[in-house]
Amino acid sequence: MSYIPSSLKERQEMLQTVGVQTTDDLFAVVPSALKIKQLQLPGGKSELEVSQIMREMAGKNRVFSAIFQGAGAYHHYIPAIVKSITAKESFLTAYTPYQAEISQGILQSIFEYQTMICELTGMDVSNASIYDGASAAAEAMTMCRERKRERVLLSASVLPMVLQTIQTYCNGNGMTVELIPEKNGVTDLAALEALLNEQTACVYLQQPNYFGLLEPAEAIAAATHQAGAKFVLSVNPIAAAILKTPRDCGADIAVGEGQPLGLPLAFGGPYLGFMATTNALIRRLPGRIVGETVDLAGKRAFVLTLQAREQHIRREKASSNVCSNQALCALTAAVYCSAMGPTGLQEAASQCHAKAHYAARQISAIPGFALRYQGEFFHEFLTETPYCAETILAKLAEKDILGGYPVSGGMLWCVTEMNSKAQIDALTAVLKEVSSTCN
Repeated sequence: MSYIPSSLKERQEMLQTVGVQTTDDLFAVVPSALKIKQLQLPGGKSELEVSQIMREMAGKNRVFSAIFQGAGAYHHYIPAIVKSITAKESFLTAYTPYQAEISQGILQSIFEYQTMICELTGMDVSNASIYDGASAAAEAMTMCRERKRERVLLSASVLPMVLQTIQTYCNGNGMTVELIPEKNGVTDLAALEALLNEQTACVYLQQPNYFGLLEPAEAIAAATHQAGAKFVLSVNPIAAAILKTPRDCGADIAVGEGQPLGLPLAFGGPYLGFMATTNALIRRLPGRIVGETVDLAGKRAFVLTLQAREQHIRREKASSNVCSNQALCALTAAVYCSAMGPTGLQEAASQCHAKAHYAARQISAIPGFALRYQGEFFHEFLTETPYCAETILAKLAEKDILGGYPVSGGMLWCVTEMNSKAQIDALTAVLKEVSSTCN
């Protein structure tokens, strides 16, 4: 049976229109060795058999009891109520409502999410729909583009994957990207001031940065604005609970990865990019924006507003091609923030900070594992690793510990509220053993 919606006659007419006779002719450029003539599918299995096979496959996964790796994806506690609410069928089955105002529940969940992001960032307005933190950062570059300002300055201390994504977006829309050198693990302010000119559209900074250090965000914002450019600050949403807000740091746009807000590591996704900005840039904000209004009866209602996506206006006038819907991930973040509350978020952030500093003191006291940078950090820090990183990680894995992330000959460690003192001490004990053995 054919599941292609067009009829055989219609398909033949389309083939003839493009100048070929058969479907094989249409794909003649594909080497024969890469084509599959017939799928060798096994016979069907019962539900019990499939369940057993899936359990065997799942058993191959390694689930560590202690995780000390971050670098963009973080292991945080997720209250049970988060999954209980977001697993309801009414949320799971809802995709992009094309008559959006009918779906008042979905719109309200997005509105509440936007409100919470504004509270975390100090900004005036937020959106939904951005795929992840990297694409949110790239979309922000486009927001800052002006007719005579098409140059983007990125700190060399940002997450490499974000850097690559921004470069890809900017290459496609004609913007140029230049790196600001780092000095002692943070952005070199003097180098930035030398790079700024009248063609600069924006400066992008990550707080905390890739090495875990806190950047001089306010000084960088001041230098950026003095040159007439926009300042885009990427923030860790958990750290934002105790640090100065992006608004207080002088940011025009705040972006970040929303994964720490109730989304499990899940082998890399799906994740959530958040964006927020000031009223001055509200009409350039991509994605979905839900606004609050009243209906004919005077009751509270929600609508989509200021939509500048290519689904709604002419493609050449659209500010973004973000079309999918991250509403389920946004809902998860909203439920997580509601369950934690301001006090809970601050407590989680404080524990991350305190435990990370305890771990840094313990690890850096081991011969060969000195801190590479001495600046202030939140919950990640970079140490030297005079021994093979693979050896260290293998030794830790034997003790059911997922070690840090290898970075430029060092090791980037991450500690969250999920790590106990006993786990940190166990990590330190293994590193001491490695140090004594290798010496």
